[in-house]
Amino acid sequence: METRRITVISAGLGVPSSSRLLADQLAASAERQLAAAGYAAEIEVVELRDLAVDIANNFVTGYAAPRLAEVIAGVDSSDGLIAVSPVFSASYSGLFKSFIDVLDPKSLEGKAVVLAATAGTDRHQMVLDYAMRPLFTYLRTRTAATAVFAGPQDWGNNDDGGSPLSVRVDRAAGEFVDLLKDSGRQRKPAALESLPFEQLLAGISAQR
Repeated sequence: METRRITVISAGLGVPSSSRLLADQLAASAERQLAAAGYAAEIEVVELRDLAVDIANNFVTGYAAPRLAEVIAGVDSSDGLIAVSPVFSASYSGLFKSFIDVLDPKSLEGKAVVLAATAGTDRHQMVLDYAMRPLFTYLRTRTAATAVFAGPQDWGNNDDGGSPLSVRVDRAAGEFVDLLKDSGRQRKPAALESLPFEQLLAGISAQR
């Protein structure tokens, strides 16, 4: 059975946080749908609040502490990313953006991503399309068409006058799984071999 490795990034600050709750729902749905398609899922959940000091120090020193370095390596080797941020000042949180900034931008290129956000009012739901999606488009990720926003009315309510949260989660996770299945494991191309000058010259001479 093939395995897909997923890193879940939650930028929530509370314990528990609505961002973590939403991240867990997306991860669980993705795992179920991968299993139904015949894939195993290896999921790592990262709470950015636990790395806040290391992230700040990385900007100052240019050095990633061991735990932060481990998380960065995990993102780099993952097949997909579930990215969830609370909304602050009509955008993703500073902690969320700071973590993205310490990553090598090339490590996200071509990676499957599903986006989600939480806030205290529905007025912030456009953050997904006007802040988060442009960021990940710039990073050249393959982002699921459906993103998930959860407001206060979504928790414990199966009829919010629109699509229940569980329906939106399953749809977004399904699109994310399709991206994972379509691409397979994202592998970096092998580094080009550097040959000695004499060998290159001999090869050119042989072609004449």
